[in-house]
Amino acid sequence: MKPNHRVHEPIIPVHPPVYRALRAETKPGPLDGDLTKPFWQRGEWMDDFHDIEGDSLPKPWKRTRVKVLWDDEALYVGAELTEDQIWATVTERDDVIFRDNDFEVFLAPEDCGHRYYELEMNALNTVWDLYMERPQRDLVRRIIAWDIRGLESAVKISGTLNDPAADNRYWSLELKLPWFSFRECPKDCVKPPRMAPVPGEVWRMDFSRVEYDVDVIGGKYEKRKGPDGRPLPEHNWLWAPTGVIDAHMPEMWGYLIFTENGEDHPLPSEDEVKLVLRRLYYREHIYSCEHGAFTSDARALLGEEADRYGVKAFVTPSLFEGCAEWQGVLWHIDQDGYLWSGEER
Repeated sequence: MKPNHRVHEPIIPVHPPVYRALRAETKPGPLDGDLTKPFWQRGEWMDDFHDIEGDSLPKPWKRTRVKVLWDDEALYVGAELTEDQIWATVTERDDVIFRDNDFEVFLAPEDCGHRYYELEMNALNTVWDLYMERPQRDLVRRIIAWDIRGLESAVKISGTLNDPAADNRYWSLELKLPWFSFRECPKDCVKPPRMAPVPGEVWRMDFSRVEYDVDVIGGKYEKRKGPDGRPLPEHNWLWAPTGVIDAHMPEMWGYLIFTENGEDHPLPSEDEVKLVLRRLYYREHIYSCEHGAFTSDARALLGEEADRYGVKAFVTPSLFEGCAEWQGVLWHIDQDGYLWSGEER
């Protein structure tokens, strides 16, 4: 069951994980899922994954490693998933991939809380790519008809697919995501929007792995069932945990910084005021659930933090907008969690 985030305030990380992606020096050639090829030696492995709810729960017992590179043509993702039970059943593109064990990519060119992309794939190299106007906590429709134009993907299996008797070690994957398909979420207001990012540009990003407990019955993998006869819930392992069982929380994701050679480009300074406004968003919804309406008393929700950042809240019976000034720029957030500055909206 999807939790109701509007009556629960997650702990928004002050310092989410950061990954500095290096510019690729060569082309990967035809993709085959092999991460030992020279192209990938330039990339650096990310930190290990965590349980989606954070480190208060057991750490994943199967390792997931990810690398990211980029050039003027595309973003490249390579992942290696340690696995002694390699199986997959979904074969149709844009079907519900997470019914299998899978690997998922989340990308948000803007740090506005809305407008982001997701791609899921399984060990059969079946993909599901989609575009989200808003997080799914707002009960929005997934835009499944959107496709990554020019997407290339490949899987390599160390073992044998759907064979419990095999010596299974891992499955690895490669993705090539051309920049053209990310024009729906331009980083700036240039028209037409530029294609590739520039060094120092920052996106929000996360990676997820879905892992089911399975048993071997009659020589086949079957999802393990609970006392009620239903399959047990899946395990969700993320690079940047969201704190609740929902990966669709862009404000909790890590940072992807595009670099030439790993330069230490700073994170946006305005993240400080964004964090405050996002706290206001969650607390306004908690207040509304308890009192039946939003409140214009920002100090009652944020305490001295409201004074420190000059936070103001404007409400109607069903809407609210919060704002705060940061270094001469006015930042806003609304009841849907959309965050913007100045004339950006």
